[in-house]
Amino acid sequence: MSHDLNQRRAAYWDKQAGRYDREMNFWDRHLFGDSRPWACGRAAGDVLEVAVGTGRNLSFYPDGVRLTGVDWSPAMLGLARERAAALGREADLRQGDAQALDFPDESFDTVLCALGLCAIPDDRRAVTEMARVLRPGGRLLLVDHVAASASPLRAVQWLYERVTIPLAGEHFRRRPLIYLRELGFLIEESERFKLGVVERVCARKPG
Repeated sequence: MSHDLNQRRAAYWDKQAGRYDREMNFWDRHLFGDSRPWACGRAAGDVLEVAVGTGRNLSFYPDGVRLTGVDWSPAMLGLARERAAALGREADLRQGDAQALDFPDESFDTVLCALGLCAIPDDRRAVTEMARVLRPGGRLLLVDHVAASASPLRAVQWLYERVTIPLAGEHFRRRPLIYLRELGFLIEESERFKLGVVERVCARKPG
């Protein structure tokens, strides 16, 4: 992935940072429901959140987790640090690329990505990186909007992508669950709802 493209994507999300929470309040209420607490409540130990954004998930983590978060937008990270301070939650929040995580192999007990893979250019590479830094037996937790169950709705998603991919790198028809199965993960929980548009997965790394 080119450095220039990463810089353009970071600049785009920097511009969105100030209004991101207002927009996501609507989507969390009407589309994603309790998916954030669902995912964070299954995290334990040394936790890496990929695409931590403005830190919307910080309040949902159990006490005792040791949290690291990465995002490629400095503006988003600034808001996440403010949120962590207000919550009194310790978290190592740093700039980073989900497609090339700057951590050694097998560094974390849990890796979580909620509503981030849809906007990462190479989602397969990002999932492979998450698997690499996860310890054997660790959990990978994913929440995202995915390809709908019905073909007419997938056609609508395809039309949306004609605009959203060039503008924001936003994809609507991905299925990261497929990559987890290819990597040999044990799928402990998998749920789709809202006509199959939303999927959340709890998977365990072999070993």
